[in-house]
Amino acid sequence: MKILVTGVAGFVGYHTAQRLLAQGHEIIGVDNLNPYYDVALKKARLANLASQPKFSFDVMELSDRNAVDDLFHKHEFSRVIHLAAQAGVRYSIENPHAYIESNVVAFLNILEGCRHTKVPHLVYASSSSVYGLNTQMPFRVDDRTDHPISLYAATKKSNELMAHTYSHLYQIPATGLRFFTVYGPWGRPDMAPFLFTDAISKGKPINVFNQGKMQRDFTYVDDIVEGVVRVAEQIPKPNTDWQGSQADPAGTSAPHRIYNIGNNNPVELMRFIAAIETALGKKAVCNYLPMQPGDVLATSADVSALTSAVGFEPKTSIEDGMLHFCQWYRSYYSA
Repeated sequence: MKILVTGVAGFVGYHTAQRLLAQGHEIIGVDNLNPYYDVALKKARLANLASQPKFSFDVMELSDRNAVDDLFHKHEFSRVIHLAAQAGVRYSIENPHAYIESNVVAFLNILEGCRHTKVPHLVYASSSSVYGLNTQMPFRVDDRTDHPISLYAATKKSNELMAHTYSHLYQIPATGLRFFTVYGPWGRPDMAPFLFTDAISKGKPINVFNQGKMQRDFTYVDDIVEGVVRVAEQIPKPNTDWQGSQADPAGTSAPHRIYNIGNNNPVELMRFIAAIETALGKKAVCNYLPMQPGDVLATSADVSALTSAVGFEPKTSIEDGMLHFCQWYRSYYSA
Protein backbone atom coordinates (compact mmCIF):
# COMPACT_ATOMS: atom_id res chain seq x y z
CA MET A 1 0.00 0.00 0.00
CA LYS A 2 0.95 3.65 -0.34
CA ILE A 3 0.68 5.13 3.15
CA LEU A 4 0.96 8.72 4.36
CA VAL A 5 2.64 9.03 7.76
CA THR A 6 2.51 12.54 9.19
CA GLY A 7 4.96 13.50 11.90
CA VAL A 8 7.32 10.94 10.40
CA ALA A 9 10.41 12.57 11.93
CA GLY A 10 8.80 12.27 15.36
CA PHE A 11 9.27 9.44 17.81
CA VAL A 12 6.20 7.29 17.10
CA GLY A 13 6.06 8.35 13.44
CA TYR A 14 9.62 7.18 12.87
CA HIS A 15 9.08 3.76 14.41
CA THR A 16 5.75 3.32 12.61
CA ALA A 17 7.33 4.14 9.25
CA GLN A 18 10.15 1.68 9.96
CA ARG A 19 7.68 -1.12 10.66
CA LEU A 20 5.57 -0.39 7.58
CA LEU A 21 8.61 -0.19 5.32
CA ALA A 22 9.76 -3.57 6.67
CA GLN A 23 6.37 -4.93 5.60
CA GLY A 24 6.98 -3.70 2.04
CA HIS A 25 4.68 -0.67 1.97
CA GLU A 26 5.52 2.62 0.25
CA ILE A 27 5.72 5.45 2.79
CA ILE A 28 5.21 9.12 2.03
CA GLY A 29 6.39 10.97 5.13
CA VAL A 30 5.80 14.61 6.06
CA ASP A 31 6.98 16.66 9.02
CA ASN A 32 7.56 20.36 9.70
CA LEU A 33 10.79 19.66 11.67
CA ASN A 34 9.87 22.33 14.21
CA PRO A 35 12.39 23.15 16.99
CA TYR A 36 10.18 22.14 19.93
CA TYR A 37 12.99 19.69 20.65
CA ASP A 38 16.36 18.85 19.08
CA VAL A 39 15.98 18.98 15.29
CA ALA A 40 19.21 17.00 14.92
CA LEU A 41 17.49 14.01 16.52
CA LYS A 42 14.61 14.30 14.04
CA LYS A 43 17.05 14.49 11.12
CA ALA A 44 18.91 11.43 12.41
CA ARG A 45 15.65 9.47 12.42
CA LEU A 46 14.96 10.67 8.86
CA ALA A 47 18.43 9.63 7.75
CA ASN A 48 17.67 6.06 8.79
CA LEU A 49 14.40 6.11 6.86
CA ALA A 50 15.91 7.80 3.78
CA SER A 51 18.19 4.84 3.14
CA GLN A 52 15.18 2.74 2.19
CA PRO A 53 13.97 2.93 -1.44
CA LYS A 54 10.24 2.99 -0.70
CA PHE A 55 10.47 6.05 1.52
CA SER A 56 10.07 9.67 0.45
CA PHE A 57 9.86 12.80 2.55
CA ASP A 58 8.63 16.39 2.36
CA VAL A 59 8.99 19.21 4.86
CA MET A 60 5.46 20.53 5.27
CA GLU A 61 3.27 22.62 7.54
CA LEU A 62 0.01 20.71 7.74
CA SER A 63 -1.75 23.94 8.70
CA ASP A 64 -1.02 25.07 5.11
CA ARG A 65 -4.32 24.22 3.44
CA ASN A 66 -3.04 24.41 -0.14
CA ALA A 67 0.04 22.30 0.56
CA VAL A 68 -2.04 19.53 2.14
CA ASP A 69 -4.56 19.66 -0.70
CA ASP A 70 -1.74 19.27 -3.23
CA LEU A 71 -0.27 16.36 -1.24
CA PHE A 72 -3.53 14.40 -1.27
CA HIS A 73 -4.19 15.01 -4.95
CA LYS A 74 -0.63 14.07 -5.91
CA HIS A 75 -0.88 10.65 -4.28
CA GLU A 76 -3.58 8.04 -3.96
CA PHE A 77 -3.20 6.94 -0.34
CA SER A 78 -4.42 3.55 0.82
CA ARG A 79 -4.02 4.67 4.43
CA VAL A 80 -3.31 7.90 6.29
CA ILE A 81 -1.63 7.57 9.69
CA HIS A 82 -1.75 11.02 11.26
CA LEU A 83 0.76 11.28 14.10
CA ALA A 84 1.87 14.90 13.63
CA ALA A 85 0.96 17.24 16.47
CA GLN A 86 2.38 19.88 18.74
CA ALA A 87 3.11 17.77 21.81
CA GLY A 88 3.62 18.64 25.45
CA VAL A 89 1.23 19.46 28.27
CA ARG A 90 3.27 22.14 30.04
CA TYR A 91 4.35 23.81 26.77
CA SER A 92 0.69 24.26 25.84
CA ILE A 93 0.16 26.52 28.84
CA GLU A 94 2.80 28.94 27.53
CA ASN A 95 2.24 28.60 23.77
CA PRO A 96 -1.48 28.02 23.14
CA HIS A 97 -1.59 29.28 19.56
CA ALA A 98 0.90 26.63 18.42
CA TYR A 99 -1.57 23.93 19.48
CA ILE A 100 -4.53 25.33 17.58
CA GLU A 101 -2.48 25.65 14.39
CA SER A 102 -0.74 22.27 14.61
CA ASN A 103 -3.44 20.16 16.24
CA VAL A 104 -6.76 21.64 15.12
CA VAL A 105 -6.26 23.54 11.85
CA ALA A 106 -3.84 20.90 10.56
CA PHE A 107 -6.22 18.09 11.46
CA LEU A 108 -9.06 19.79 9.61
CA ASN A 109 -6.84 19.89 6.52
CA ILE A 110 -6.08 16.18 6.89
CA LEU A 111 -9.80 15.39 7.20
CA GLU A 112 -10.55 17.45 4.10
CA GLY A 113 -7.81 15.62 2.20
CA CYS A 114 -9.28 12.26 3.22
CA ARG A 115 -12.76 13.45 2.28
CA HIS A 116 -11.96 14.72 -1.20
CA THR A 117 -9.71 11.82 -2.20
CA LYS A 118 -11.80 9.09 -0.53
CA VAL A 119 -9.01 7.66 1.64
CA PRO A 120 -10.07 4.13 2.74
CA HIS A 121 -8.93 4.56 6.37
CA LEU A 122 -7.59 7.37 8.55
CA VAL A 123 -5.77 6.42 11.76
CA TYR A 124 -5.01 9.38 14.03
CA ALA A 125 -3.28 9.97 17.34
CA SER A 126 -5.31 11.05 20.34
CA SER A 127 -4.01 11.00 23.90
CA SER A 128 -4.70 9.69 27.39
CA SER A 129 -4.74 13.35 28.43
CA VAL A 130 -8.36 13.60 27.21
CA TYR A 131 -9.42 11.86 30.44
CA GLY A 132 -8.48 15.03 32.33
CA LEU A 133 -9.98 15.16 35.80
CA ASN A 134 -11.24 11.57 35.68
CA THR A 135 -9.92 9.63 38.66
CA GLN A 136 -11.55 6.23 38.23
CA MET A 137 -8.95 3.72 37.05
CA PRO A 138 -8.34 2.23 34.62
CA PHE A 139 -9.51 4.69 31.97
CA ARG A 140 -12.09 3.11 29.68
CA VAL A 141 -12.93 4.31 26.18
CA ASP A 142 -16.56 4.77 27.21
CA ASP A 143 -15.61 7.08 30.14
CA ARG A 144 -16.61 10.73 29.85
CA THR A 145 -13.87 13.04 28.56
CA ASP A 146 -15.45 16.42 29.24
CA HIS A 147 -12.94 17.84 31.71
CA PRO A 148 -9.51 18.34 30.07
CA ILE A 149 -6.95 20.22 32.16
CA SER A 150 -4.57 21.40 29.42
CA LEU A 151 -5.05 22.95 26.00
CA TYR A 152 -3.11 20.02 24.53
CA ALA A 153 -5.75 17.66 25.93
CA ALA A 154 -8.53 19.91 24.62
CA THR A 155 -7.08 19.81 21.10
CA LYS A 156 -6.92 16.01 21.19
CA LYS A 157 -10.54 15.83 22.34
CA SER A 158 -11.36 18.20 19.47
CA ASN A 159 -9.66 15.80 17.03
CA GLU A 160 -11.90 12.96 18.19
CA LEU A 161 -15.03 15.08 17.73
CA MET A 162 -13.92 16.35 14.32
CA ALA A 163 -13.07 12.85 13.10
CA HIS A 164 -16.44 11.51 14.22
CA THR A 165 -18.24 14.37 12.46
CA TYR A 166 -16.45 13.67 9.17
CA SER A 167 -17.07 9.94 9.52
CA HIS A 168 -20.76 10.62 10.08
CA LEU A 169 -21.16 13.19 7.30
CA TYR A 170 -18.92 11.68 4.63
CA GLN A 171 -18.57 8.02 5.69
CA ILE A 172 -14.81 8.36 6.13
CA PRO A 173 -13.52 5.32 8.08
CA ALA A 174 -11.41 6.67 10.93
CA THR A 175 -9.81 5.25 14.07
CA GLY A 176 -8.46 7.32 16.96
CA LEU A 177 -5.83 5.93 19.33
CA ARG A 178 -5.43 7.36 22.81
CA PHE A 179 -1.70 6.94 23.47
CA PHE A 180 -0.42 6.35 27.01
CA THR A 181 3.14 7.59 27.76
CA VAL A 182 5.17 6.03 24.94
CA TYR A 183 8.89 5.48 25.53
CA GLY A 184 11.81 3.64 23.95
CA PRO A 185 14.88 4.14 21.71
CA TRP A 186 14.85 7.41 19.73
CA GLY A 187 12.42 8.83 22.30
CA ARG A 188 11.66 12.52 22.77
CA PRO A 189 14.21 14.46 24.85
CA ASP A 190 11.46 16.44 26.60
CA MET A 191 9.95 13.31 28.16
CA ALA A 192 10.77 11.80 31.56
CA PRO A 193 12.56 8.65 30.24
CA PHE A 194 15.10 10.83 28.42
CA LEU A 195 15.33 13.61 31.02
CA PHE A 196 15.88 11.16 33.88
CA THR A 197 18.33 8.97 31.96
CA ASP A 198 20.35 11.96 30.81
CA ALA A 199 20.54 13.50 34.28
CA ILE A 200 21.32 10.26 36.14
CA SER A 201 23.98 9.38 33.56
CA LYS A 202 25.65 12.76 34.17
CA GLY A 203 25.27 12.66 37.95
CA LYS A 204 22.80 15.55 37.96
CA PRO A 205 19.65 15.73 40.12
CA ILE A 206 16.25 14.87 38.63
CA ASN A 207 13.00 16.72 39.37
CA VAL A 208 10.48 14.31 40.86
CA PHE A 209 7.04 15.89 40.98
CA ASN A 210 4.40 15.27 43.64
CA GLN A 211 7.05 13.64 45.84
CA GLY A 212 7.17 10.72 43.41
CA LYS A 213 3.58 9.70 44.22
CA MET A 214 2.50 9.38 40.59
CA GLN A 215 1.77 6.51 38.23
CA ARG A 216 2.05 6.31 34.47
CA ASP A 217 1.02 3.61 32.02
CA PHE A 218 4.44 3.56 30.34
CA THR A 219 4.15 1.76 27.00
CA TYR A 220 7.16 0.56 25.01
CA VAL A 221 7.26 1.91 21.47
CA ASP A 222 7.42 -1.51 19.77
CA ASP A 223 4.18 -2.49 21.51
CA ILE A 224 2.58 0.78 20.41
CA VAL A 225 3.63 0.35 16.79
CA GLU A 226 2.30 -3.20 16.71
CA GLY A 227 -1.07 -1.82 17.76
CA VAL A 228 -0.98 1.03 15.23
CA VAL A 229 -0.17 -1.29 12.35
CA ARG A 230 -2.87 -3.78 13.33
CA VAL A 231 -5.45 -1.00 13.62
CA ALA A 232 -4.50 0.42 10.22
CA GLU A 233 -5.26 -2.93 8.61
CA GLN A 234 -8.78 -3.11 10.08
CA ILE A 235 -11.17 -0.63 8.49
CA PRO A 236 -14.02 0.31 10.87
CA LYS A 237 -17.61 -0.15 9.76
CA PRO A 238 -20.78 1.57 10.96
CA ASN A 239 -22.43 -0.03 13.97
CA THR A 240 -26.00 -0.52 12.80
CA ASP A 241 -27.10 -1.59 16.30
CA TRP A 242 -26.10 1.71 17.91
CA GLN A 243 -29.06 3.81 19.07
CA GLY A 244 -28.94 7.52 19.82
CA SER A 245 -31.67 7.08 22.42
CA GLN A 246 -29.30 4.90 24.45
CA ALA A 247 -26.09 6.57 23.47
CA ASP A 248 -22.95 4.61 24.36
CA PRO A 249 -20.11 7.20 24.41
CA ALA A 250 -17.69 4.62 22.96
CA GLY A 251 -20.03 3.59 20.14
CA THR A 252 -21.42 5.28 17.06
CA SER A 253 -23.40 4.61 13.91
CA ALA A 254 -20.52 6.14 11.92
CA PRO A 255 -17.45 4.18 10.69
CA HIS A 256 -15.41 5.64 13.54
CA ARG A 257 -13.69 3.95 16.48
CA ILE A 258 -11.61 5.12 19.44
CA TYR A 259 -9.27 2.85 21.41
CA ASN A 260 -6.91 3.17 24.33
CA ILE A 261 -3.42 1.99 23.44
CA GLY A 262 -1.24 1.50 26.50
CA ASN A 263 0.53 -1.07 28.61
CA ASN A 264 -2.47 -1.81 30.85
CA ASN A 265 -0.03 -1.93 33.77
CA PRO A 266 0.64 1.46 35.43
CA VAL A 267 4.09 1.92 36.96
CA GLU A 268 4.90 3.95 40.06
CA LEU A 269 7.36 6.73 39.36
CA MET A 270 9.91 5.41 41.86
CA ARG A 271 9.90 1.97 40.17
CA PHE A 272 10.48 3.73 36.85
CA ILE A 273 13.46 5.57 38.34
CA ALA A 274 14.77 2.31 39.82
CA ALA A 275 14.64 0.71 36.35
CA ILE A 276 16.86 3.50 35.00
CA GLU A 277 19.27 3.18 37.92
CA THR A 278 19.62 -0.55 37.24
CA ALA A 279 20.12 -0.06 33.50
CA LEU A 280 22.77 2.63 34.01
CA GLY A 281 24.37 1.19 37.15
CA LYS A 282 24.08 4.61 38.84
CA LYS A 283 21.89 6.02 41.61
CA ALA A 284 19.58 8.97 41.06
CA VAL A 285 19.78 12.22 43.00
CA CYS A 286 16.11 13.22 43.46
CA ASN A 287 14.84 16.79 43.80
CA TYR A 288 11.29 16.39 45.10
CA LEU A 289 8.82 19.02 43.89
CA PRO A 290 5.05 19.65 44.16
CA MET A 291 2.51 18.75 41.46
CA GLN A 292 2.78 20.77 38.25
CA PRO A 293 -0.16 22.54 36.51
CA GLY A 294 -1.74 20.37 33.83
CA ASP A 295 -0.38 17.10 35.25
CA VAL A 296 -2.51 14.22 36.48
CA LEU A 297 -1.76 11.86 39.37
CA ALA A 298 -2.10 8.65 37.40
CA THR A 299 -2.86 7.15 34.02
CA SER A 300 -3.99 3.58 33.45
CA ALA A 301 -5.34 2.17 30.21
CA ASP A 302 -8.12 -0.34 29.83
CA VAL A 303 -7.09 -1.80 26.46
CA SER A 304 -9.70 -4.58 26.37
CA ALA A 305 -11.52 -2.99 23.41
CA LEU A 306 -8.31 -2.88 21.35
CA THR A 307 -7.39 -6.41 22.39
CA SER A 308 -10.81 -7.62 21.30
CA ALA A 309 -10.62 -5.73 17.99
CA VAL A 310 -7.07 -6.54 16.81
CA GLY A 311 -5.48 -8.83 19.41
CA PHE A 312 -3.35 -6.05 20.91
CA GLU A 313 -1.17 -7.40 23.73
CA PRO A 314 1.69 -5.28 25.14
CA LYS A 315 4.62 -7.44 26.20
CA THR A 316 7.47 -5.20 27.38
CA SER A 317 8.14 -4.58 31.08
CA ILE A 318 9.44 -1.21 32.27
CA GLU A 319 12.73 -2.88 33.27
CA ASP A 320 13.31 -4.37 29.81
CA GLY A 321 12.08 -1.28 28.00
CA MET A 322 14.28 1.12 29.91
CA LEU A 323 17.27 -1.18 29.45
CA HIS A 324 16.76 -0.93 25.66
CA PHE A 325 16.32 2.83 25.93
CA CYS A 326 19.47 3.31 28.02
CA GLN A 327 21.49 1.18 25.60
CA TRP A 328 20.30 3.38 22.72
CA TYR A 329 20.99 6.56 24.72
CA ARG A 330 24.58 5.51 25.44
CA SER A 331 25.17 4.56 21.82
CA TYR A 332 23.59 7.65 20.24
CA TYR A 333 25.14 10.18 22.63
CA SER A 334 28.40 8.26 23.16
CA ALA A 335 27.67 8.45 26.87
